[in-house]
Amino acid sequence: MKEKSYSCVVCKKRFSQKSTLNAHSRTHTNKKPFSCDVCGKNFYMKAGLKRHYRIHTNEKPFSCVFCHKDFSNKSHLNVHYRTHTKEKPYSCDVCHKGFSHKNHLNEHFRTHTHEKPFSCDVCHKDFSRKDSLNRHLRTHINKKAYCDICHKDFSDKCTLDVHYRIHTNEKSFSCDVCGKGFSRKCNFDKHCRIHTGERPFSCDVCNKGFSQKGNLNRHHLTHSNEKPFSCEV
Repeated sequence: MKEKSYSCVVCKKRFSQKSTLNAHSRTHTNKKPFSCDVCGKNFYMKAGLKRHYRIHTNEKPFSCVFCHKDFSNKSHLNVHYRTHTKEKPYSCDVCHKGFSHKNHLNEHFRTHTHEKPFSCDVCHKDFSRKDSLNRHLRTHINKKAYCDICHKDFSDKCTLDVHYRIHTNEKSFSCDVCGKGFSRKCNFDKHCRIHTGERPFSCDVCNKGFSQKGNLNRHHLTHSNEKPFSCEV
């Protein structure tokens, strides 16, 4: 391991290379000398600008050796690998549950602390997760999007656009392996797991893996002995 001979005068963090120290120092001065000539976004480091360019070029040079899925960023590939290796490097200090993503650990930890850092600007209701807040915000939107074919209403245009594919039979997502088409990306992702064998949903009790969240939820009932469906006759 290289000796870290260069020290930041502001935060005392040490680095093995002078160039890395110089790039780090810009985080204190907020100087971003590297600018994207497409969208104008600025960066502290040239490497950050290079990674950003792939958003515009759609270049994905990093490929998974298991399922051949491509990624624009090597760190994203490394995180993806955990779906195959089942590695969970982040552990909860309270209940010791393991997680493959650090942000999943952070979200889980709030179940212990009851912290709700995301607040609605309209009604001031608090939420522990950003996606929960985003779903809630739609309830305040007065203007709804209506389907002019079946007259069903939706809280936003994005959901309406997905719904339209039911009427047009448009299937924007196509499987590279068998050619089957899908109108929704979530259904496409579920289908792809048939070919890759990926099972991202794991039982906390027996560690059995499942390709779909619904199958995991049904499996959980075998441990809890819960029987939610009752015959009325």
